Amino acid sequence: MTFGTTVIADNKPSFLCKNQVITMNEYFDFLNVDDIRIKGTRVGIKTVLDDYLNAMCPEEIAVRYPTLTLEQIYATITFYLHNRPKVDRYLDRWRCYAEQAWQQQQQYPSPAIRRLRAIKEQRRTRGAAA
Repeated sequence: MTFGTTVIADNKPSFLCKNQVITMNEYFDFLNVDDIRIKGTRVGIKTVLDDYLNAMCPEEIAVRYPTLTLEQIYATITFYLHNRPKVDRYLDRWRCYAEQAWQQQQQYPSPAIRRLRAIKEQRRTRGAAA
């Protein structure tokens, strides 16, 4: 069986398999420029690609995320490899957003987080006094 990739008229990559063209729209929901999800799930491609880029094989990723099929995982990796510069920029934007959100959470924690931190501090001071 031969495989190849091509770009069709809508400028989205597709797969060729025995004269059948499978478009990326069959595998992904392009919600906006910063949110690409695996079709039929709430899982973003970032989730799969973070694991892949941290040396996990597709089978390990499938065990970690049982709602995803190996086909979806391989499609995500293929999409990444076919569009590496653009997807790398996409991943960089996500990492930057996550870092900013974490910094904001640290600076302005929710009331629940403040209560948990106070309880933790009370336990720590009680333990030190005992």
